Amino acid sequence: MAKKSSALSQPEKLVRVSAERIFSKPITKAQRERLARLAKKPDSAIDVSDIPPLTDEQLAQMVPYRLRSKTTLISFRVQNDVLTWLKSKGPGHLSRINAILANVMDAEQRLKSA
Repeated sequence: MAKKSSALSQPEKLVRVSAERIFSKPITKAQRERLARLAKKPDSAIDVSDIPPLTDEQLAQMVPYRLRSKTTLISFRVQNDVLTWLKSKGPGHLSRINAILANVMDAEQRLKSA
């Protein structure tokens, strides 16, 4: 019996899906019920024994949740010495600016609520 030529098989069409489309998809009733059951469980009832500990490299790459929220592109002027200082800390000076501003915002909100 002759071997089939792979040219006869049509490759599957590549489907691209954005993260936005995945995360905006509504959850089903079954998923909602399962989440409700899990939410009722105490943390002590969750088995985490199969989760490996994070490495130092993974911990260094962690980003606070607030930095993952939606952002708006803006343009502003900053003093040269401030920009030089921010860049001297390594890559990510724009994220660093956002983190500094977010920390000031948090501190101000804590002072107002105290």
